[in-house]
Amino acid sequence: MYLEPATAQAHDDGDASWTIAAPATARRPDWSVVIPFFNERDYIARTLASLAGQDEGFELILVDNGSTDGSAGVAAAACRRLGLAFTLLHERRPGKVQALATGLAAVRTRWLATCDADTWYPADYLGKAGALLADGRYAVAGAFYVDAGVPRRRHIAAALHMAIVARLLPTQCHAGGAGQAFCTASLRRAGGFDARRWNLVLEDHEIIHRVNKQGDIAYSAGFWCTPANRDRDRDSIRWTLVERLAYHFTPRVLRDQFFYGFLKRRLEARRLTSDRI
Repeated sequence: MYLEPATAQAHDDGDASWTIAAPATARRPDWSVVIPFFNERDYIARTLASLAGQDEGFELILVDNGSTDGSAGVAAAACRRLGLAFTLLHERRPGKVQALATGLAAVRTRWLATCDADTWYPADYLGKAGALLADGRYAVAGAFYVDAGVPRRRHIAAALHMAIVARLLPTQCHAGGAGQAFCTASLRRAGGFDARRWNLVLEDHEIIHRVNKQGDIAYSAGFWCTPANRDRDRDSIRWTLVERLAYHFTPRVLRDQFFYGFLKRRLEARRLTSDRI
């Protein structure tokens, strides 16, 4: 595990302030892990514990998006307890896209994984992602979700489902933002996370659409993660059946019009901005 001393320096710069662990003498790793969060004090320590067990080194970038429940303090304390070096950024502008953009600006590594603060990651998560992205064809890798404690047969079924949909619809997003890993250069060439372009829900699909122009999307039966089992009121922020079908049936050459014409207008009409996530 890539570690830095626990001592830190504090900074403040306009809309974002951060705490950065002292520089390490070790070689910079290939990975950065960016975790945007808002009021996740009950879940973030478990997520960080799973990341502390990774078999690949990484630089951890935490982005507090205006939490009011002390999540930032919980996260910092967990990192120190686990021996994880970290950068803590504070993004005052509301919305996951703003937080992701702030995190991306701090990334200096070859690859980047966006992780959610309420998700558990197996020890080989970054290793599996790196094995996929090392093939120069791929600009992004997507992990499928597996519920905690499911029998092995259900895990296999989830992997098989991912393999089938990825084969049938190879240029579409089949992984949520909690399970996406990018070639950093490809993500930046695609314009990165940009609230001026897209500050709405379904940001995970929109970013994959743009990054896919830089390279293919990789999926694997061994690349997965486990979101927390928690009550979620997500029906109000999901796309409708009509919108989902339109996404699946829109040819790739027309997908700009789908996202920035059809879908964007509909989401804006329902006021589904990314701070609703």
